[in-house]
Amino acid sequence: MKNKIAQTALAGLFAVGLIVNLASPANAMVCSLTHTAGTYGVSDSGTVINIGPRAAVALLTLDAAGNISGSVTASLNGTVSSSTLSGNYSVNSDCTGTTSFGEYDSSGNLLLTATASLVWDSGMQEFRFLFTSVTLPDGTPLATAVNGSAKRR
Repeated sequence: MKNKIAQTALAGLFAVGLIVNLASPANAMVCSLTHTAGTYGVSDSGTVINIGPRAAVALLTLDAAGNISGSVTASLNGTVSSSTLSGNYSVNSDCTGTTSFGEYDSSGNLLLTATASLVWDSGMQEFRFLFTSVTLPDGTPLATAVNGSAKRR
């Protein structure tokens, strides 16, 4: 009798654990372009080596086709500027991804191209990023230590 009760209790605990696991946000959907598409408020900070500190805010839109665009206001070593950003992004089923984009001044002149590594969390409502390369239009690479985060609006 005790063995039967223990088996029933164990089966019940297993079923509850399985239901909770399947219902958790982490398993609710797999990261994909469709699930990460949206508009995000973004901030970043860090250093452009041999130039100075950088801080920025942006409003970026990621679409389900893998495009990224938006407006950026940045301070680089105390000089504030506004630009637009345009490029593409990818996302893997494990919620990691990459982006490659250009930033342009108000006249449409290319200011820089950059790449960043991405990681989504919080049920795909937020992502974190780290710049992995920044290059000026003349091909000059800039060394950076800049990271940031973005939250879906």
